[in-house]
Amino acid sequence: MESDALFSLGAPTGSRGAPEGPAGVDGFTPVADDSPLPVRMRPASLDELIGQDHLLAPGAPLRQLVSGGAGMSVILWGPPGSGKTTIAHLVAGATDRRFVALSALSAGVKDVRAVIETARRQRRSGGPQTVLFIDEVHRFSKTQQDSLLAAVEDRTVTLLAATTENPYFSVISPLLSRCVLLTLQPLDDDAVRGLLRRAVADERGLGGTLTLAAEAEDHLVRLASGDVRKALTALEAAAASASALGVERIDLATAEQAVDVAAVRYDRDGDAHYDVVSAFIKSMRGSDVDAAVHWLARMLVAGEDARFIARRLVIFASEDVGMADPTALSVATAAAHAVEYVGLPEVQLNLAQAVIHLATAPKSNSATTAIGAAIADVRAGRGGSVPRGLRDAHYAGARGLGHGTGYRYPHDDQRGVVTQQYVPDDLVGVDYYQPGPHGAERSVATRLPLLRRIVRGLPAPPARPESPTATPPTATAVAGSCDGSPVTPQAAPALAVRNGRAATGVDGPGTTQDDGTNAAGEGQQ
Repeated sequence: MESDALFSLGAPTGSRGAPEGPAGVDGFTPVADDSPLPVRMRPASLDELIGQDHLLAPGAPLRQLVSGGAGMSVILWGPPGSGKTTIAHLVAGATDRRFVALSALSAGVKDVRAVIETARRQRRSGGPQTVLFIDEVHRFSKTQQDSLLAAVEDRTVTLLAATTENPYFSVISPLLSRCVLLTLQPLDDDAVRGLLRRAVADERGLGGTLTLAAEAEDHLVRLASGDVRKALTALEAAAASASALGVERIDLATAEQAVDVAAVRYDRDGDAHYDVVSAFIKSMRGSDVDAAVHWLARMLVAGEDARFIARRLVIFASEDVGMADPTALSVATAAAHAVEYVGLPEVQLNLAQAVIHLATAPKSNSATTAIGAAIADVRAGRGGSVPRGLRDAHYAGARGLGHGTGYRYPHDDQRGVVTQQYVPDDLVGVDYYQPGPHGAERSVATRLPLLRRIVRGLPAPPARPESPTATPPTATAVAGSCDGSPVTPQAAPALAVRNGRAATGVDGPGTTQDDGTNAAGEGQQ
């Protein structure tokens, strides 16, 4: 088949590749002696596949796909270097199917239809089944994906698609519903380490001509961050440097020089992890944006899980910024979404923006102390029944029980707030939330005492002595404060104190300890 969108034609023949079956392989270049190390070390059988044990059980869809035991279409979703293309090569090695590979980067509807038409003719004439591999399928437009539906539905072709992006967002629902979705996990450090050692010893790799020092191996594992292709590429570069220097051992200095990345002392399971995370959090809390960006870079270079960093930012946005800048949580949450939607390395830009925003934002821990104090009261047994006027009155018979009786609808009042008891009897008058004096919370600190006074039906505080130029407060000014309009200085009392008890020093869920972890143990992952 003629198409500029195909990979270089050829079958993976020879000692380093799977033999070409009678049906043919259309789309993969044969493995040669000068092929990149990750290509030469690609598993030749399913037994050599490492790191996807959850998909390798007997009878599992992945085994059926590779063995040709089932004609189901499959979407492989996983990060770079997790084995998606490797699985495609294993499928291509099956002896009873014709295999065609397309790249969504360059293929169009015309190319897809040409493959489908050829597959349909072969099927009608009793020829072999066609497996169509589409790499980076998320780059196909909706129209291009639509062109696959009928052929996948009637199994004219068996679709094998690979994507690094969430298919629930990047693949149309009709196509997704016709396929089995297999999620590949990033390789853990032990799996990457094992593949590095195999590449050093295996004849397909370095063939034992060089040795890899333990510290250099650790550096390459950290650098890979679960991407075995990245690890093997770095190993090949380090091996070339060692050969050029005439040495038979790849040490740490050689590995650093080959990939131009210095080894960072950072163990994701050790003290360095907790120390760096603690410094990161405290730098943002202390508003030292430059230090915060440094610790972020330290974690990224060392291969820290970007999802862990994003979670810390989301927690920090409410724990240490809170109401002083209500947009902080939106920024942090958007960065966390970007981690899943964009991924590394580009998502480091989104993380950096969020860190800079949080570090330079005004700070307030009022949300932390408020929920901590409230939880402490609940655990201590305070808080009785729901007031009768607040109970659900929508179901039949609720009114007969008195539910909703006496409830006052705030929107019926021109001020938008009415006198009404919203808390259980034993918590009347308790102030959990204490707004701080920074950022957007300054206006809340002015408005909140007035809201509490109206809700609780308290009398207005005694008027202060007026200065010769002062304007006395009016009912209009007080009422206006409830909807955010300016109030007079006399209407802004000091910050409320929590009913005779200190609300600080209470560790509620999500609060950060001195070691950089939160009370829920987030930092101990």
